[in-house]
Amino acid sequence: MLTEPSFYLVSIPAVLIYGVAKGGWGGAIAVLSVPLMALVMPPTQAAAILLPILVVMDAFVVKTYWGVFDRRALRLLLPAAMLGVLLGYLTADAMSEDFMRILIGAMSLLFGVQYLLGFKPVAGSEHGVVSGGVFGALAGFTSFSIHAGGPPLTMYLMPKGLSPLLFAGTAGMFFAAVNLVKLVPYYALGQFTADNLVYSLVLVPLAPLGVKLGHFLVQRSGSGFYYQVISFFLVVVGVKLLWEGIAGQ
Repeated sequence: MLTEPSFYLVSIPAVLIYGVAKGGWGGAIAVLSVPLMALVMPPTQAAAILLPILVVMDAFVVKTYWGVFDRRALRLLLPAAMLGVLLGYLTADAMSEDFMRILIGAMSLLFGVQYLLGFKPVAGSEHGVVSGGVFGALAGFTSFSIHAGGPPLTMYLMPKGLSPLLFAGTAGMFFAAVNLVKLVPYYALGQFTADNLVYSLVLVPLAPLGVKLGHFLVQRSGSGFYYQVISFFLVVVGVKLLWEGIAGQ
């Protein structure tokens, strides 16, 4: 596959898109990377190739946003996310991925449209143990199961009214921890073959470039525009997940 131009034609944009999202710009846009690579390979292989690259991206994200994150949010979200990852691993053979796509897709679509129309929920503006636990677990579970942890996390953080840099830093730290934990069950499921690791190694030099570009865009985005972009991509991802889920039923 390394000698096929189609591999680079889809993989390079996919890695850069994920890097930009990792850098904090675009939010749920990262969900588009796996389907893009899936044009030339199975989705499970695309996800396995991306995961080591994401861990490298996470290292750059942690360095870039160290100290710029909402500690209260992470204290509420991360323990639940670890449980969500564990649940995803334990139910890997039994869970209906299409049902999860429909559920997260519908939630993403409604939430994104609500924000684009200017209707912001007041009830979610404060941190809560219950809401943090629910959205954290959902983000961990969907991140492991259908590679769509971004929408649940976005739905929890958006009502908090964080500045673009604080939002990006919090999301970056959250997924840095989640992706590191995901390495263990992915290895247990046999996803890290020698071929996949070679593909990851070829693409990994793009990791810091994508993150730096995302950080550059965050720094130059006002809060209003930043949240409009996130809302727009939340709608795009919602439609995508709904379409995939309904088509798979």
